[in-house]
Formats: sequence, structure tokens, C-alpha cells
Amino acid sequence: MFIQLFIGSMMMLLTVVIAAFSAWGMEWAFARSHFWLLREPHRPKLMLVVVIAAFWALAMVTVGVWLWALCFRALGIFVTMEAAVYFALVSYTTLGYGDILLTHEWRILGGMAAANGLLNIGLLTALLVEALRHVRLSQLQAHRARDL
Repeated sequence: MFIQLFIGSMMMLLTVVIAAFSAWGMEWAFARSHFWLLREPHRPKLMLVVVIAAFWALAMVTVGVWLWALCFRALGIFVTMEAAVYFALVSYTTLGYGDILLTHEWRILGGMAAANGLLNIGLLTALLVEALRHVRLSQLQAHRARDL
């Protein structure tokens, strides 16, 4: 049990650190393009921010799923990579079909993968909303300043 908790905790920490560094990179990219984002036209640029941020969130979920799949394969829990990726995806997204189950000795690790996915998807959603809010508010302030 303790080895599962340790491995799961390390996997959670790894995926959160990766998400944090990628969020830092995303923030850096938005900061570099700040003045461009504030110039007219605003709507197409906001749509571009939505698309980029959505792809970023999708990439972070994909990285998390693949890391968990690699962990499952390294531990010998699954014979094929396809089964490992499928189980990791179903667990990470908390979908939990139940068609593939972990053996008794590894079932806590499946719950850790689900908790990690819930945490990371919540974090990514919050960062996505914050990025859009920041860009849109900055655009509105720039528009109001030009009107004065």
C-alpha cells in the first residue's frame, strides 16, 4: 500500500510540476505578446488566445496520461502500451468505465491517477479562465483608454 501511495504521490508531483512550468511558459508568451494583444482588432486575437490555451490544456492532459501510462507499463501492470494508455486516460479523466481493472495489489495507484487527473484538470481550467480573463480585461481597458 505504501509503495503505491509513494509512486502515486511522485507521479502527481511530477505532473503538477510539469503543468506549473508550462503555465509559466504560457504566461511568458502572453507577456511578450501583451502589446500586440491590446491592439485592434481584439476579437480575433481573443479567439487565438482561446485556441492556444485550449491546445495547451489538451497537451498538459496528454502529457499526464502518457506519464501515467509509462508508469503502469514500467511497473508491469499492463502487457501492452495501448491498454496502459487506455486505462490511464479513463482514470485520469475520472471517466472510469470499469472494463479494465487493476489487480488488487495496484488498485490504489488507479485511484491516485484519477485524483491526479482531477487536480490537474481543475488547475488547467483555472489557469485557462484566468488567462482569458486577463487578456480580455486588458483589451477592454486599452479600448476605453483610446476612447477617452
